[in-house]
Amino acid sequence: MPGRTATVERAVGTGRTGSIAEAAARLRTAERDRTPCAPVRELIGNADIDTAYAVQSRIVAEFVDSGRILSGRKIGLTSAAVQAQLGVDQPDFGVLFADMDCSGGRPVEATRLLQPKVEAEVAFVLGADIDVPVDEVTVRGFVEAGAPALEIVDSRIAGWDITLGDTIADNASSGLYVLGDRIPPGELPDLAAVRMSMTENGTVVSTGTGADCLGSPWAALAWLANTSRSLGAPLQAGEVVLSGALGPMATVSAGSTYSASISGLGCVSVTFTPGALA
Repeated sequence: MPGRTATVERAVGTGRTGSIAEAAARLRTAERDRTPCAPVRELIGNADIDTAYAVQSRIVAEFVDSGRILSGRKIGLTSAAVQAQLGVDQPDFGVLFADMDCSGGRPVEATRLLQPKVEAEVAFVLGADIDVPVDEVTVRGFVEAGAPALEIVDSRIAGWDITLGDTIADNASSGLYVLGDRIPPGELPDLAAVRMSMTENGTVVSTGTGADCLGSPWAALAWLANTSRSLGAPLQAGEVVLSGALGPMATVSAGSTYSASISGLGCVSVTFTPGALA
C-alpha cells in the first residue's frame, strides 16, 4: 500500500479527544513495557465503537510514523465460538503490518508476545483495489490467491478482560500471522464447506468449518471490503486479509508447535521458541 494509509478515521466528539489519547498511550505503554494493562473501556466507554476505532487509528498512525509498513487487514470475531469466548456479538477489524508476517517456517520468538492465542483462518491476497460495493460472489473477482493461515492474536489488556471496544482499540487484538501456500482463486474449494482441525504438538485443540466464519470466508471478506470502503479506506491490491477464525482460539504455550489443516487448502504451522510469556 505505498503512499497510502489504511487507517480508519471516524468522527468522534471533541470531548473524547483526551480519552482517545490516554487509551492509546496506555496500550502503547503496555506493549513497550511488556506489561498488560487495565481495560481501556473505563476511558472510552463500554459501547462507544466510534471512539474505540479512533483509538485504533491513532495507534496505527503512530506505528506508520515510526516506520512500520502496512501489509493488510484482519477481521476479528467472525466465529460464534470466539465471540462466546470473549463475550462479544459482532465482528471487528484491524490493521496488519509487514513485521507481523511470520511465514516461512522459522520459529517465532515467544518473547515477542504478551498473552498470545492462535486460531486457524482462510487468508486472501488481493489482486485489485475493492472500490465498489461487493457481495460474497462479486468479491471473488478481486482476489489473487487464497491460503490457509494461522493468526496469533495477542492482547495488551491483562487477562484478556475485554469488551468489543477494548479489542477494537487494541487493533483488534492483533499479534502476528503465518500464511501457508497460496492457491489461485479458480482452484479454491467451496470455502463455506471447508473443515479445519488445529493441533498443539499433535493434539487437537480446535475444530470448525468455513461456515463458522460469518457463513463463509467470502462473506467475511465482502463485509470488510464494504465497511472499509464506507470509511474511506478501501481494501487495496497486494493486501493480505485474514478473514477470521474457523474455530475456537487456543492459548499459546512457549516451545509448542501449532498446525492447522483446512480441507482443500492444505496445512500451515508455527513453532514458538521456549521463553517467558508475560
